[in-house]
Amino acid sequence: MIHQRLRPFNTRDTYPEQNLDNDLSQGVVAKGTLVFLRGQVSQDLQTRECLHIGDPAAQTDKTMANIKMLLEEAGSHLDHICRIVVYVTDIRYREAVYQAMGKWLKGVHPCSTGLVVNAFARPEWLVEIEVTAVIPD
Repeated sequence: MIHQRLRPFNTRDTYPEQNLDNDLSQGVVAKGTLVFLRGQVSQDLQTRECLHIGDPAAQTDKTMANIKMLLEEAGSHLDHICRIVVYVTDIRYREAVYQAMGKWLKGVHPCSTGLVVNAFARPEWLVEIEVTAVIPD
């Protein structure tokens, strides 16, 4: 197999209130060297429960914890993040989100893009973060 899929799931299970049927995964390890994580949110990856509703900083901490866990499952680490894309639903959340995220990424220096969007798949989510990382030799 060329690609390893991390925690595959179907959207009908994640979003039962929506009429969806997409096979996705939390991340993909490409040819054993690159890890692409889907946008992570403040959600328990086991139960799919939304966490820290209304608190962008706490949502960011949980999001980064999910990213750390998924990277480690893939054989990588936060130190190996190359690119990070941060989405927020309100520009006023930016400072709290970046302060919380910065605690997880001290000394990493990934290239970063930040975007303000209208909404996510669930209205409770205020921040979503996706990363691309490498798996070290």
